[in-house]
Amino acid sequence: MIRYELRCANGDQFEAWFGSIADYDKQAEAGLVECPHCGSTHIEKAPMAPAVVTGRAKDARAERAVAMAMAAKVREHIKDNFDYVGDRFADEARRMHSGESDERAIWGEATPEEARELAEEGIPASPLPPELAPATPPKRLN
Repeated sequence: MIRYELRCANGDQFEAWFGSIADYDKQAEAGLVECPHCGSTHIEKAPMAPAVVTGRAKDARAERAVAMAMAAKVREHIKDNFDYVGDRFADEARRMHSGESDERAIWGEATPEEARELAEEGIPASPLPPELAPATPPKRLN
């Protein structure tokens, strides 16, 4: 695979990946390389620096892989051990806090205003970063 920085006749810049140098040449000659911004097929390679992989870059990739694996474990733990309450999060947190509902681990959605109100009421809740949130279950029809 090869990555090129490309520029269209209108000056828009973008990057694209090709299987080989020959693949890019064939596609460009056939007018198949198109600017994602304006649709122009008059494309040329833009100047770019070569990608040099340093020891620091390899370390960063390894650290990212570890972080991604950890995030996957957190997502799986939440999916298996927390109840998804959807947009009823604030209401359910209040019910649990007041003793109307049994305490349990929950996750869902809350508006910024609802989150602020929970904090003002002393109800413990914290945002779940998107990288750690499992995929939301499909909505039930009944």
